[in-house]
Amino acid sequence: MPVITHSIFALYNCGMGQSKFSGKVALQQRVLPAYRVPFFDALADACAEGLSVFAGDPLPQENIKKSEGLRVARYFRARNNHFMDPGSPFYTCRQGGILEWLEEWQPDVLIVEANPRYLSTNDAIRWMRDRKKSVIGWGLGAPPQSGLLGGWRRRRRLRLLRSFDAVIAYSHRGAQEYRSLGMPPERVFVAANAVSPRPTNPLPERSSTFDGQPKLLFVGRLQSRKRIDVLLNACAALPESLQPSLSIVGDGPAREEFEKNAQEVYSRAEFLGAKFGSDLEAQFRQADLFVLPGTGGLAVQQAMAFGLPIIVAQGDGTQEDLVRADNGWMIPAGDSQALKNILLEALSDPTRLRDMGAASYRLVMDEFNLEAMVEAFVRVLTSVQSEYR
Repeated sequence: MPVITHSIFALYNCGMGQSKFSGKVALQQRVLPAYRVPFFDALADACAEGLSVFAGDPLPQENIKKSEGLRVARYFRARNNHFMDPGSPFYTCRQGGILEWLEEWQPDVLIVEANPRYLSTNDAIRWMRDRKKSVIGWGLGAPPQSGLLGGWRRRRRLRLLRSFDAVIAYSHRGAQEYRSLGMPPERVFVAANAVSPRPTNPLPERSSTFDGQPKLLFVGRLQSRKRIDVLLNACAALPESLQPSLSIVGDGPAREEFEKNAQEVYSRAEFLGAKFGSDLEAQFRQADLFVLPGTGGLAVQQAMAFGLPIIVAQGDGTQEDLVRADNGWMIPAGDSQALKNILLEALSDPTRLRDMGAASYRLVMDEFNLEAMVEAFVRVLTSVQSEYR
């Protein structure tokens, strides 16, 4: 539930610069999640001849909030044919219509997900190569593969990576994984993952002391993997004088389970349901600390934009770029004891928390925003296109 504080059409009026890619871009995705729409539209605005996105529908059990369209970029709906469940190591997806899309759009550069499980991607790459055009991969990274098929999966991923002119990683850890797998270092780039523009709101002013109980905030979809149970247990284990009020914003299939757990473990937790716009902004402004004890978490950058220090569980590597010693803490996912220890440290020093919140604000102002992400993509697009001229 992103807080977009101003129109995506104003992204390039914020001092980031006016960099544009001179050509036409095609971008393949398995699905079109709603949180990616601002980025795709902003990237389209930075492409002189436009951007077309090719994506299909997720499976119902994935619980992905998808978008039905784009405002600036063009949208070509893929016919996704899924084999097995996406959580399975044997999952594959073939996207019908990919060559028709390319024939219609005639892009100068193609960006694809760097995932060998998407079988039609190879067809698209061959189409581009036959026309001597560039292909860029984009992905989370390439963590080590183990198990019976680990070696085969590693070789398959490397073959795909080597078919790209460049690969863009979400994080520095992801970039290092691509290099470690065998991708030439000079062809690996980082575009820090972002879901919101640079904040236009000033850094909120907060007192150097807590106003009564410290206020913890969680924002996200209420699924089991969010581990709200871990957060409840950690809060309950704190000394009485430091036990915070806990606001849980969001809805989802695990809400009833979490609410029942809170009644038994930590009654100071309040489930507020889904909130948007100014109502959600108010929750960020009133909080002292943002906590994400499980996986995922699009709201982390939004919390940082409102000057909040953060506690985030380890995940895909993007967290390592966001969370630094001066703005927050990382914990092993699902570790209640580790979270309790960090909460004890954090809530014992409100002055330090304010300084850490200011550091969070600086990070999203300078590094983790849609403008910076678009700028990074434009640099890579321009670089690979020049190789074919």
